[in-house]
Amino acid sequence: MAKVKKNSAPANATSANVGYEAELWQMADALRGSMDAAEYKHVVLGLIFLKYISDAFEELHAKLVAEKAQGADPEDPDEYRGAPHPVFWVPPEARWPHLKAQARQSTIGRFVDDAMAGIERDNPALKGVLPKDYARPALDKQRLGQLIDLVSNITFRPSQPSPRPDGHPSPTGRGDGGEGRHAHDLLGRVYEYFLSQFASAEGKKGGEFYTPRCVVKLLVEMIEPYKGRVYDPCCGSSGMFVQSVEFIRAHAGGNGNGGKAKGDISIYGQESNYTT
Repeated sequence: MAKVKKNSAPANATSANVGYEAELWQMADALRGSMDAAEYKHVVLGLIFLKYISDAFEELHAKLVAEKAQGADPEDPDEYRGAPHPVFWVPPEARWPHLKAQARQSTIGRFVDDAMAGIERDNPALKGVLPKDYARPALDKQRLGQLIDLVSNITFRPSQPSPRPDGHPSPTGRGDGGEGRHAHDLLGRVYEYFLSQFASAEGKKGGEFYTPRCVVKLLVEMIEPYKGRVYDPCCGSSGMFVQSVEFIRAHAGGNGNGGKAKGDISIYGQESNYTT
């Protein structure tokens, strides 16, 4: 089988003609060195997820600090679990500013492992899910520190703009490609793009294939999930579910759903690949 080139973007690709997620991929992939894509995938995606939940936590934490006079406790985990839009409680050792401050230390791998373990300890829903092998000798700690600096440039807070991966503001004043999307949408774009690139780099081993968004979108358009149940027996990273939500939003108020403001559906999925 022919080897897949590490960087699938054109040689003349620049920030002007590639998307935000593609630009991130180019920079992250340049830090990979000789590490196999299958191994590097867990390193990168684990950090992206950690940054996402830390940003969500920090935004609510700031609000609770401002409301301390009204009795709010920014260090009470129940304040986060019981919020109108609950977020994961992130213990002090797992908060992104703490990790970023240690990024240039030779022990950064241990700091990240401790962060992952702390999040799993305090959030039972994540127990046994997060990667905790960043301290292994085979992982170049200098590259890991550089990767943390790169991920630090992604802001997953809806109320704050995110700089471009090169650290400069985006031309639109937003770092989300100019679309003004919320934090979870930006996470989805970055996560989905990285997964697709890793699938190409890994050569789609073991009969597993990453389904392109356009194919998933077509399937959803054919299913028309206005009501009932949506079931995906091989849900992977849940792209079918995301597109179902987008379909409902796009067709709210008409086009076959009886003018309802939202669809009345339940979503079910399963996946045999534990790492997925």
